[in-house]
Amino acid sequence: MSEVKKIKKGLDIKLIGKAEKVLEKADRSETFAIKPTDFPGLTPKLKVKVDTEVKAGSALFFDKYCPEINFTSPVSGKVVAVNRGERRKILEVIIQADNELQYEEFKKANPTDLSREEVKEELLKSGLWAFLRQRPYDVIANPADSPKAIYISAFDTAPLAADFDYLVEGEAEAFQLGINALTKLTDGKVHLNIDTKKTQSKVFTEAKNVVINKFAGVHPAGNVGVQIHKLDPINKGDVVWVIRPQEILFIGRLFQKGIYDVSCKIALTGSEVKNPSYYNTILGASVRNILKAQLKDDDKIRIISGNVLTGTQIPEDGYLSFYDSQITVIPEGDEFEFLGWALPGLQKFSMSKTFFSWLTPNKEYRLDANLHGEHRAFVMTGEYDKVLPMDILPLQLIKSIMVEDIDQMEQLGIYEVAPEDLALCEFVCTSKINVQDLVRQGIDLMIKEMS
Repeated sequence: MSEVKKIKKGLDIKLIGKAEKVLEKADRSETFAIKPTDFPGLTPKLKVKVDTEVKAGSALFFDKYCPEINFTSPVSGKVVAVNRGERRKILEVIIQADNELQYEEFKKANPTDLSREEVKEELLKSGLWAFLRQRPYDVIANPADSPKAIYISAFDTAPLAADFDYLVEGEAEAFQLGINALTKLTDGKVHLNIDTKKTQSKVFTEAKNVVINKFAGVHPAGNVGVQIHKLDPINKGDVVWVIRPQEILFIGRLFQKGIYDVSCKIALTGSEVKNPSYYNTILGASVRNILKAQLKDDDKIRIISGNVLTGTQIPEDGYLSFYDSQITVIPEGDEFEFLGWALPGLQKFSMSKTFFSWLTPNKEYRLDANLHGEHRAFVMTGEYDKVLPMDILPLQLIKSIMVEDIDQMEQLGIYEVAPEDLALCEFVCTSKINVQDLVRQGIDLMIKEMS
C-alpha cells in the first residue's frame, strides 16, 4: 500500500453554504462566452467575427505564439459580440446558442490505438488542449514539450469546493478513455492523487494506467502544486503537466463520441445562496439562469466564478470561467463597523486567535469580502509559513518578485509555485498584500526572461 502524504501546514476555512449532492434544474443559458483572460500569457488572434455561425468545437481564436492551440466554441450558434478592453484587448467572445446543438466532427477512436501525434492533433484541433497546463509557470502546456509526468488531483480542499466524486459520477468509461489519451502524451507516469477520506468513487480508485498517490490533511492538500512538491519537486529544466478530473471527461468524450462535449456539473455555493446544490450546464455558460431565484440579497453580494480564495468576481449576468466548477456567492461586506477589532468577534473567523471564535473550531462562518483593514507595510510575521506546506521561503520569494531579482526568484522556488498555492498566504496576510497577483507577475517575468 502506498504511503499517505500528510499535509499538516495549511488552513481549512469553514464557510456556510456547502452544496448538497442534489442536481437541480435550470433553464439552459442563451449565451456562452470564452474569455481569453482565463489563460495567463495568452495573446489571442481571432478566427471569427460578429455574426459568424459556429458549431460546438469550431475555433474562435488561437494563440498568436503557438498557432496550433485553438480555443473553440462550447455550443453551436452565432457569434454575437467580441467584447474588448483597454488597447482593444479581447475580453470575451460571446455566442448565442442554437436550441439544438450541432457539433464539429473529430476522430472517434480508442486512444490506445493511436500514436502520440494523432492524440495530440485531435486535442489541438478540438480545443481540448487548453485544459492541459504546465508547471512551471501555470500556463497552457506547450505541444512541443514531452512532460516528465502528468498529475491529476482527484479532490479539492478549497472552501466550499465541489465534490469531484460527484462531478465524475457515472462517467467511468469516459474518464478511463481520457486517462488512456494522457498516457500517450508522456514517457513518464500519469499520477492520480486521491484523498484518503474524501475520495470514494470507483472512477478514481479503480482507474487503470495511473499511479495512485494518497494524501490527507488541510487545505491546500488538494492543490496539485503542493502534491507535486511532496512527490517529486520541480527543478529548473523540468516540465510536468496538470489537468483536473472533469476535464479528463471532456477528453474521453472526444474519443468516445467524436465531438467536443463540454457539458458538466457545477456547484452553486455560498452563504447568500438559498439552496446550495449542483447544476448541469455547459462550459462558459452565463450564470444568470443558475442564480435566478437563488440569491438571498441582490444588492450587497459578491458573485465569484470559482472559490473565495482564487476565484474571479463576475456580474450577475457574467460567465463561468474556463477552469471553474464552482460558483460562490458571499456578502460584499461594505458596511462600516465601529471599533470592530475591540469586540469579542464570536461570528468572525480568526486564525491568530484574535477573536474568541477560535474556541469553536468546527463552526461554519458567513464571511464577506471586506479586507478589514488597509494596505500596510510589508512586515515579517511568520504567518505565511504556517499555511504553506512547501519547503520554500514564501515571504522572501514574494520580496524577490517585488524587486524583480531573477536569480533570487529561481533559488527561492518560483518554478514550483502557482498563484493558487499561495492563496492562503494572501488570506492570512497582515499587510493585505495581493500575493497571488505578485506571484503571477513573477512568473510572467520569468517567462519573458527565458523566451
